[in-house]
Amino acid sequence: MPTTSLSLTETPLLAGILALADDALILGHRLSEWCGHAPMLEEDIALANIALDCVGQARSFYAYAAEVAGEGLSEDDFAYRREAGQYRNCLLVEQPNGDFAGTIVRQVLVSAFIDPYYRALTTSRDATLAAIAAKAEKETAYHLRHSGEWLIRLGDGTDESHRRACAALDELWPYTGELFEVDAVEGALIEAGTLPDPRALRGAFDATLDHILGEATLARPTGGWMQSGGRAGRHSEHLGFILTDLQYLQRAHPGATW
Repeated sequence: MPTTSLSLTETPLLAGILALADDALILGHRLSEWCGHAPMLEEDIALANIALDCVGQARSFYAYAAEVAGEGLSEDDFAYRREAGQYRNCLLVEQPNGDFAGTIVRQVLVSAFIDPYYRALTTSRDATLAAIAAKAEKETAYHLRHSGEWLIRLGDGTDESHRRACAALDELWPYTGELFEVDAVEGALIEAGTLPDPRALRGAFDATLDHILGEATLARPTGGWMQSGGRAGRHSEHLGFILTDLQYLQRAHPGATW
């Protein structure tokens, strides 16, 4: 019978793949929580579709991680059998949905980074990562356009929607610094041409955000202390609750299939 927890020795390549996969899986799970609860039917469907895109991206990265790790592992092992401290997602994607403005601001911040990142990843010397990114960047371009248009409506809408969008931006902004951090493991993958350097994408991120926030009549927070630790497995309390929900079946019935 499979054990409920995965013991894993991470190579630099495996760690890099898991960071990409975990970002996509946790964000997809967060967005899926809106299914049946979005403010209107059309948006309910749109958020569910974006969630499915993210989970699909996670599956592709996890499948590659399983190939790299060997030992007969599958994509499900990485999603369902790791402890919170083994997840390498950034802290931003695990933050609670909050109200609708909070979800939209989080999606804009993630998409403004991940869309140019995936485009850069298409030139990776790792052919599998390049192929996954080539498919995913079409989806991330839509995610950015969709969430950006919503943030413009909210920011340039009523006094109440503007106030909520401002509050969400102030709350989530401190989680953006981690997107551009590079540790020694990622640095080696960048040097090898396997992963793009996120620091080189800061200009694109700022330009996209300035355009959207300008249209939304929202001011971009400047400076300030930034949260960090997700890439090293130091997560907020929120990830534990996500994994309790996500992993319940495999933890209760190891190896269950249907």
